Amino acid sequence: QVQLAESGGGLVQAGGSLKLSCTASGRRTSSDYAMGWFRQIPGKGREFVAGISREGFRTYYADSVKGRFTISRDNPKNTVYLQMNSLKPEDSAVYYCAARITDYPDYVPGEYDYNYWGQGTQVTVSS
Repeated sequence: QVQLAESGGGLVQAGGSLKLSCTASGRRTSSDYAMGWFRQIPGKGREFVAGISREGFRTYYADSVKGRFTISRDNPKNTVYLQMNSLKPEDSAVYYCAARITDYPDYVPGEYDYNYWGQGTQVTVSS
């Protein structure tokens, strides 16, 4: 089991930046997991944002955030980050961290393949 805790959300003006953090805790270390970020707007389904392999060598992004968002991880700190730049009002959502245990260091899960989730952190981008 793993517990995921997001932080770093808040209110920012369009064009601004935020950096989200997700810290993993439990019997395993974060290096046992591929990690990802999702977001959800009320009344809509959860949307994949970015994913990163166990060792951080492979990343994958939704087209809507490519070139603006960067996912990274610091395994000694059991933390994954989402650096969000050039934010737009349509980026406003609750952002969730997700994880999947894997034995494969280069594996980045598909958007339906994560099985651990955090509670989410709100990001609001004002126009």
